[in-house]
Amino acid sequence: MNVEDSEQIGLYLRDLGLKPARSWAEAQVVVLNTCSVRALPEQKAFSFLGELRERKKDRPDMVIGVAGCMAQARAKEIRRRNPHVDFVVGTAHIAEVPGLVEEALQGKRFSLRLDLPDRKGAVVTDVPQRHLGREAKLKAFVPIQYGCDKFCTFCIVPTTRGRERSRPTQDILDEVAALAAKGTKEVTLLGQTVNSYGKNLLDGRVPFADLLREVAGIEGIERVRFTSPYPRDFRADLIQTIREVPEVMEHCHIPLQAGHDALLARMRRVYTLESFATIVESLRTAMPEVGLTTDVIVGFPGETDEEFEATMEAMRRFRFDGAYMFRYSPRPGTPAAELPQVDPQVAMDRLNRLIALQNGITDEINAGLVGREFEVLAEGPSPKDPAMWQGYTRCFRMVHFPAGRDLKGKTVHVRATRARRWGLVAELA
Repeated sequence: MNVEDSEQIGLYLRDLGLKPARSWAEAQVVVLNTCSVRALPEQKAFSFLGELRERKKDRPDMVIGVAGCMAQARAKEIRRRNPHVDFVVGTAHIAEVPGLVEEALQGKRFSLRLDLPDRKGAVVTDVPQRHLGREAKLKAFVPIQYGCDKFCTFCIVPTTRGRERSRPTQDILDEVAALAAKGTKEVTLLGQTVNSYGKNLLDGRVPFADLLREVAGIEGIERVRFTSPYPRDFRADLIQTIREVPEVMEHCHIPLQAGHDALLARMRRVYTLESFATIVESLRTAMPEVGLTTDVIVGFPGETDEEFEATMEAMRRFRFDGAYMFRYSPRPGTPAAELPQVDPQVAMDRLNRLIALQNGITDEINAGLVGREFEVLAEGPSPKDPAMWQGYTRCFRMVHFPAGRDLKGKTVHVRATRARRWGLVAELA
């Protein structure tokens, strides 16, 4: 979501007549788009703002803005610690960035935009035409939903992005069609709980599975992905759509977060381990080759040895293709931040054990794919090895392969020859 927001901010700045600088040190305008999902990104943001302060001493006309989730949650602290910042703009106001930049260039000292839509059921009808001005690109993100109504006890997103709001279906389809006309072949539909899309639409509820089918039917679109679904809202019609519609890729990133019902309840995740298992089993029954990835938090407040071991056992049971694994990070203002915390070293030890387990599972799965053939959308040469091209399989596994010619944007078939933790090395089949 932040990648998409950053792209839109860049387009707004180009509309002002600005052009991208070669580096931030050479820029006249710098907008730092931030994340608050964990503490580390916030620490990095404050560190970078310190570097910008030193640069602005040498260049007083530099304009510095802070946007995104950290701006929404910690605006007063940003202002107090960084008086050189010209404006702070929250997640609902990125369309105002051009005006704020113009005001700063004209000498206005400080501006703040933070209010969020807080009405449950609001519909997003004022999203700018994001496809206008976009450069042609093979793959694109398309937001279909903003905010979240789940209120997990560890998560700050409802505070930083507001209540759940869906975009009208036709707006989404128009954007995807415009992207396809410029050469986009793969779109990823974005939402905090993407599969609850449409429940608040004024012109009638459009189930997420139906939206997928409509996007997949747009001329020029060859691949449709989505992230991230919420387990409680994962319905049979979505599984049926993934199985039946060739353009919808066989990959689901489903956040598990924990493998013990008591932990899930304290997280306020509103599903159980067995209801999650039913989704996994249904997906694999319908599509044995489906790729499944997940998110897991260890060291959540009050996590016992028994609860952690249950999470380890769940990972052995589900055998995900990959996982984003984190040590719990207290987010000020969330209920979990007020609970008794797990000793940081204990949490880190648990995280290291979990990572080692999942790495072993990923290695085993990838090794078992050597000799198999896969469909890959060729994206271009690998940044690490220009002699090799790269792309993703339908089930979202990275593949490197020698091409010998320009294949960008082509769908090719490859045969895996070697397994790596990050994916596969292959040859054209």
